[in-house]
Amino acid sequence: MSYYFSKIVDDSFDDAIERVTKHLADAGFGVLTTIDVSGTLKKKIDVDFQRYTILGACNPKFAHQALLAEDKIGTMLPCNVIVQETSDGKVEVAAVDPMASMMAIKNETLGEVASQVQGMLKNVIEGL
Repeated sequence: MSYYFSKIVDDSFDDAIERVTKHLADAGFGVLTTIDVSGTLKKKIDVDFQRYTILGACNPKFAHQALLAEDKIGTMLPCNVIVQETSDGKVEVAAVDPMASMMAIKNETLGEVASQVQGMLKNVIEGL
């Protein structure tokens, strides 16, 4: 089982971030955090890295259900979505598969929530 869903898109890097953010919003997810990994690596350790941004996406309804089912699940939230430039200059968007990250937790209710979020994130990535 893969731990993510991904798709190469025909957008510029910045347009891909804008478009995935809109698709996430349309699916009920807000972007709580935006981490410019390449900028941070350059600033902190003077390393050049391909453009790479992590979007911390959260659907409040499902986050609440997950927290009620398992109070430590916040260690695995929010759902991360990345936008990165590939070595051949293309742009890839990938999202975590919440089912893969929840496999270690033995909680049926949480599994049901993760399954619903999985379907929603898959649809976002496939819809790009």
